Amino acid sequence: MAASGRAAAPRPRFGPHRRHLWFWVFTGPFVLGLAVFVYVPLVWSVTLSFFDARNTVTPSRFVGWANYAAVLGDPAFTSSLLTFSLFTLVVVPATFALSLALALLVSRVRRLRAFFRSVFFLPTACSYVVASLIWKMSVFNGVRFGLANTVLRAFGADPVAWLSDPHPPWYWLVIGTVRLWLQAGFYMILFLAGLQRIPRALYEAAAVDGARPGWQTFRYITFPQLRATSVAVVLLLVINAFQAFDEFYNLLSSARGYPPYARPPLVYLYYTALGQGQDLGVGSAGAVVLALLIAVATVAQARWFGLGRKEA
Repeated sequence: MAASGRAAAPRPRFGPHRRHLWFWVFTGPFVLGLAVFVYVPLVWSVTLSFFDARNTVTPSRFVGWANYAAVLGDPAFTSSLLTFSLFTLVVVPATFALSLALALLVSRVRRLRAFFRSVFFLPTACSYVVASLIWKMSVFNGVRFGLANTVLRAFGADPVAWLSDPHPPWYWLVIGTVRLWLQAGFYMILFLAGLQRIPRALYEAAAVDGARPGWQTFRYITFPQLRATSVAVVLLLVINAFQAFDEFYNLLSSARGYPPYARPPLVYLYYTALGQGQDLGVGSAGAVVLALLIAVATVAQARWFGLGRKEA
């Protein structure tokens, strides 16, 4: 029998046939980090919520649903949910309206559009902690030398204790404005992306039919075409409102501690798990309840707005 032809060349060790290997080389570190720093703590938190864990992260005694009964029966936790509701009613509509208005203005700019887009987006890169300290120490300082009180004094008004007096609750103005300044630029970019997807032919057809540019065009063409973007923005705003912590803690806490008013759920959980009692079992139960509330609120809003539903 004739000898076979030339021997086949050896396959390279790291060729295209090893794509699965390259997939794990590039994604493996991220998957490992996600598992170690996200999923393992989540599972451990759920486990701790069914145990008596005071001053320790090691479960000691199984208590069943007692931690959940304790957190749901605590008036401070229900008060924190009320604080979240007020915060959401203030921040979500204001951020939505401001970011949409900025997107409409920037989209109409003929020159320096990239400059204005960058200027409005730049606060997004600022830390919540840094922004809160600037608002607290420079803008809304309770003394007469703060920027806000300097403006009031120029009009003959008395200085206002913005953060230390709950009657009237001026602290909502401080918390709301810092959140607006930090978030509006990010959602403006989302609305700009949605505006760029609207076909120009719709505006041309509306002009032929006699639609006036401005409010009529916005009401009947622009805003309906931004429906998917608007739903996504609202969902993200509500989820971020549930997770509010940095601005509340850094604006309202002082050397005397945190005041009894305006405690959102994460501030309540922080003082429950890491305060004097260090009850990590009850704190974990509260975290699970908060996560379930976020999930239920997200799903309910998605179904209400018909997110993912095929257009008729």
